[in-house]
Amino acid sequence: MKGTAKDTAQQSAREAAPDGAPAGREPAPQEPLGVAVVGAGYWGPNLVRNFQASPAFRLRWLCDLDADRARRVLGGYSTVQATSDYAAVLADPAVDAVAVATPAGTHLDVALAALRAGKHVLVEKPLAATYEDGLRLVTEAEERGLTLMCDHTYCYTPAVARIRELVRSGELGEIQFVDSVRINLGLVQKDVDVLWDLAPHDLSVLDFVLPDDVRPVAVAAHGADPIGAGQSCVAYLTLQLDTGAIAHVHVNWLSPVKVRTTMVGGSKRTLVWDDLNPSQRVAVYDRGVDLTAPQELREDQRRDALVSYRTGDMVAPALGEKEALRTMVEEFAAAVRHRRPALTDGRAGLQVLDILEAASRSLAFRGAVVGLRTGR
Repeated sequence: MKGTAKDTAQQSAREAAPDGAPAGREPAPQEPLGVAVVGAGYWGPNLVRNFQASPAFRLRWLCDLDADRARRVLGGYSTVQATSDYAAVLADPAVDAVAVATPAGTHLDVALAALRAGKHVLVEKPLAATYEDGLRLVTEAEERGLTLMCDHTYCYTPAVARIRELVRSGELGEIQFVDSVRINLGLVQKDVDVLWDLAPHDLSVLDFVLPDDVRPVAVAAHGADPIGAGQSCVAYLTLQLDTGAIAHVHVNWLSPVKVRTTMVGGSKRTLVWDDLNPSQRVAVYDRGVDLTAPQELREDQRRDALVSYRTGDMVAPALGEKEALRTMVEEFAAAVRHRRPALTDGRAGLQVLDILEAASRSLAFRGAVVGLRTGR
């Protein structure tokens, strides 16, 4: 396969997936779904391992610009086909789905070619390089009745699954604030700033756990480049929610210590997720501030503070142990089988892109508040 992955995907789309191609075949209910992984670099081998371990799938192809690299990932005894010919993958009727693990700039062409060939598509984050590209993928999938899912891996960890349950059940009460910190002495990227590199994790989790009737409406971002890298290495992002609450994200490549914490404050309880604490990843505190309405007080009490402090117990819920990627693969299979949107569908990926692009505009205008699109 010569040229770039983008060139190859465009050629494959023309040769193997003409406009109007029908949706993929209907496998028998108990028949594994045929899947191909595109990209054998950093993330592709993780997808290969989990697809091979899942009874819901049969891995048929691993496609990469470097076919030898694909063969090395598969090993000498694998029956999975390694190739650099993406058109051959798309032309295989036994392939029901394609998992895209290529650079973000190629996601549009690679995923679009698969959708036009009638394949269901899983794309590693981010969904695409721009909001407009992501919207093209979402529209194409919806028009063809195909599953488009974004691999927001953190959303499938046991900790985040429990956080989603606690938030959406109302156990925390009305959400008052979210504060997330993702900092470490990280690899300074050449093509993206720290917001685009690290914040998608926190933004995807936020979109995943918030109730459906709570939406971000605007964003303000501030960043700094103290080492002269050419893009922000430290950044702070503040999201305004339509309820009046705010969500704050701090990302940093320059911190000498690694921190992965998220706090979700509610009117009833506050939750703390410490992803680096294996013995207590999630803790729920029955501690907070209660406000007494003035009409509930006697006249002689109204000059006193209306605020009282609640100090209760802390509970650390028991969490199961399961690899997030395994759960993500199972969700992809269920979405395809039952023809329903995945928990992290294309529109979830679009919401993250919307926030990131707005944050970039805010950075360019020195922290100005930028409104979001309609999102989901």
